[in-house]
Amino acid sequence: MQPVNDLITALAEAESTAYPEIFRSFDLPIGAFDSFRSWSSESYTRNCIVGNEKFELILICWEQEHITPIHDHAGEECWVKVIQGELKETIYKVDEGRQLHTVKSSIYKTGDISYMIDFMGFHRLENSHDKRSMSLHLYAKPIYNCQLFDEHSKKFVRKELAYHTVSELMTNSK
Repeated sequence: MQPVNDLITALAEAESTAYPEIFRSFDLPIGAFDSFRSWSSESYTRNCIVGNEKFELILICWEQEHITPIHDHAGEECWVKVIQGELKETIYKVDEGRQLHTVKSSIYKTGDISYMIDFMGFHRLENSHDKRSMSLHLYAKPIYNCQLFDEHSKKFVRKELAYHTVSELMTNSK
């Protein structure tokens, strides 16, 4: 857990412009997340490690074939570091007729980092690995709700976000 605590301290002491370099510079072994991870066969899990007025760190645990809805980040910057496994990210744009179009897809493997902010479009993440995957999500500020694309209505809807677990670090920081 020490590498995670060191990461939190570095982020807390820095301006958000330094987040990408800090996030990239930390070697975060899988074992550092033992106390934060939880798994569900139903859906990926959002496990809050820490959140404050400056940033939020969430560990997402993915079983095979788990996938997010297409979504935005409520205007916040988001960096995703693959801790274990492999994720596929697909980025979408909305045209003048409010139709979604795929812009690109990328595969991220253990240690890789992706970046997303709303002007780039909407995105979807999925576990493209044949086993479990884990990813660490750093948001420049906490995200309490976002827009999701509803596959049935073909419209965007506002969604309040929730955590599956909240770490002791989070409850002690309040």
